[in-house]
Amino acid sequence: MCHLRRFATLAGLCLALLSLTACLTRRRLITRQGAKPDRTLATASKEQLLKRVSDLYASTQSFNATVDLTPAVGSVYKGEITEYKDVRAYILFRAPDSIRIIGQYPVIRGTAFDMTSSGPLFRLYIPSKNRFIEGREDSPLSKTNQLENLRPEAFLNAMLIRPPDPKTELPALEDFTDESNAFYILHIVGKNPDDSLMIKRNIWFDRLSLRIVRQEAFDAAGSILSDTRYSDWQSYGGIPFPAGIDINRPRDGYGVVVRVVKIEMNPKLTDDKFTLEQPEGSQLEVLGAAKSDKK
Repeated sequence: MCHLRRFATLAGLCLALLSLTACLTRRRLITRQGAKPDRTLATASKEQLLKRVSDLYASTQSFNATVDLTPAVGSVYKGEITEYKDVRAYILFRAPDSIRIIGQYPVIRGTAFDMTSSGPLFRLYIPSKNRFIEGREDSPLSKTNQLENLRPEAFLNAMLIRPPDPKTELPALEDFTDESNAFYILHIVGKNPDDSLMIKRNIWFDRLSLRIVRQEAFDAAGSILSDTRYSDWQSYGGIPFPAGIDINRPRDGYGVVVRVVKIEMNPKLTDDKFTLEQPEGSQLEVLGAAKSDKK
């Protein structure tokens, strides 16, 4: 009889605890921006994500794009950003590293700048100032006019997402998924001159679609050189390309939002499309050269 009373007491206690637990718990749906609560996250391996990057890069051998630019100077680090609206531009690209960008003034659509590069050297013509600038992509930056720090290579590295170099770079995968975020991040690891390891780039994939949504580039100290966001991926001639590209270069003191108006993928582009000669009578400025070297 005593055992029966103990069993009844224990059973009652268990029922009470279950009832209490039910009162103290609730079912909460995980909601992420742009996704329905019941949408299943996509899964992919490191190899599959690397293949997506390689296939995307290999499919884009050239393009001829008309875009709207919104340049901005300043940075979030300085707490102030000034935007310049309504700049129409034409961007030509040919693999592996030839790019030309012609920008026009708002409304009147006269040429505001013309710049090109193939490899480490670039040329920039500014008609309003009658200046023709030559230099390396890593030439000293202007501290007084940050918009003159726009370099063709910055556009090239932001608009294209290169796969890691298997000879010098090692990819590592992170699953960055929590209640608010759902991303895969490919960390592209390389070596500093002293053989210490560094993260050279991060490529972010949205786990809802496996689209690339962000690319970061870092210097040897881990500071951000470039932070680019990608949005509104479209198919142009069967080749995916982001219609929205938001480029931020905090060290250089500027950013550019690129909005694709139209783009022709993989047209045949000849060498003359990337040739920019110094106009007669313009003032030549060679970045990094002594004053006596300027003509």
